[in-house]
Amino acid sequence: MYENKILDEIHRHREEYARSFQYDLKAIFNDLQQKQLAHKDRLVKLPIKRGPNKSLHPSAG
Repeated sequence: MYENKILDEIHRHREEYARSFQYDLKAIFNDLQQKQLAHKDRLVKLPIKRGPNKSLHPSAG
């Protein structure tokens, strides 16, 4: 089977990070928010891309 060392490393770090918070999603979310607030100068804010307004139910012609 094909092994990707980069993906393996990402999965390992993600597992360690989640384990450090006992897999508590609220705690992980709060930690990420604090990191975001601490480094506002590093954030990228992209404009919202809006496509053409297409109806889910096209009208019968």
